[in-house]
Amino acid sequence: MSENFGSSGQIQPLSIGNVVSAAVKLYRSHLKTYLNLAAIAHLWVLVPVYGWAKYAAISGLISRLAFGELIYQPEGVQTARSHINPRLWSFLRVAFQVGISLLIIYIGLAIVGGVLGALIGGVLGGIFGVSTGITAIIIGGIVTVVLVLLGLTWFYSRWIVAEVPLAVEENINGGESLARSWELTKASVFRIQGIVLVGFIVTLPLVFVLNYIPSLFLIRLEPGTAIYSIVNLISVIGSLIGGVLVMPFWQALKAVLYLDLRSRREGLGLQLREPPSQDFR
Repeated sequence: MSENFGSSGQIQPLSIGNVVSAAVKLYRSHLKTYLNLAAIAHLWVLVPVYGWAKYAAISGLISRLAFGELIYQPEGVQTARSHINPRLWSFLRVAFQVGISLLIIYIGLAIVGGVLGALIGGVLGGIFGVSTGITAIIIGGIVTVVLVLLGLTWFYSRWIVAEVPLAVEENINGGESLARSWELTKASVFRIQGIVLVGFIVTLPLVFVLNYIPSLFLIRLEPGTAIYSIVNLISVIGSLIGGVLVMPFWQALKAVLYLDLRSRREGLGLQLREPPSQDFR
């Protein structure tokens, strides 16, 4: 990375590529710790409600550990947990609120996209003499997909660091953490969408191999057969492994992005200690 996190005791704003690069470096430098936490988090998912809260809290814990490394004030896992655990249900609230909000937005955008696509398809079908029904279906599908993707990524970009303030800041609750994310990201949505896109591309090969390929085989198999059950089990295990491997990268990326957003929005208000190594230079 060309930027130096510790130069002159202040944090320099990062480019899209350097945000992703810093996340990759954090991931590689603390691979064992982050993967252990991610594995525990995914096991907790099997337990309704309380387990989901634990998953959300461990996600925040990884971001807190990554944030500490970035500002050269690293914490041990147990020390970080002492800050995270009392906020367990606040982390669940943040995750639930963001998830429900995105679901509602998705449904609304899909309806709007379908109506707009049908209207546009009908108009174009009348102008060019093409079958109105076929044109409406094709254009409606395209408009819906584009609108949903752009709309969801826009709103996701506003809430991408929603759990990080709760993980690293003092005297803040779940609602305030959500509002903090909304405030920090308001001038950086398009840049964040670029970061999300690059992050998705970085993790795509892994997700494709572990999550998508086994699922593709299921399409050609008959449900209820022995081979279907075996492939389905492989698909579930692959998805679990994929989630464990990818989760720490995204939580580290959120920590880097949160730090970068604070440096941009708050005039580099975070002061750093002298870096003990060259890991992030």
